[in-house]
Amino acid sequence: MNDFVQGLRLWFAPERIRDEGDTPDYRFSLANERTFLAWIRTALALIGGGFAVDQFLPDLAWGVRAGLALGLLAAGVLCALRAVNHWVRCERAMRRGEDLPVSRFPALLALAVAVVAVAMVVVVVFGWEAR
Repeated sequence: MNDFVQGLRLWFAPERIRDEGDTPDYRFSLANERTFLAWIRTALALIGGGFAVDQFLPDLAWGVRAGLALGLLAAGVLCALRAVNHWVRCERAMRRGEDLPVSRFPALLALAVAVVAVAMVVVVVFGWEAR
């Protein structure tokens, strides 16, 4: 639990990361930052997709439209939060000389996006118009 709290503090005070172990090769830190930015782009795309579903599919039944939009928006929020968490965990591991952390999040995100995509395919193929 203490490790979690310390990691959470690093979200808002990244300069404290210097207190963790030795400074890694700057190329690894920059690669970690690029990965963070890729996660943020993914989060923005999911959020944009959620708004697009809500705004551009007005003929869709409200519950279906809201469910698809909220699914994408929630995935975007989780992805953004996971991005900073992953950045901190990787940076700490590199500084401590530990293995990089593993995560089930990419698989869970892929499944969530796949479920929403399949639902959207069903809506496109069979329709689900508001009454």
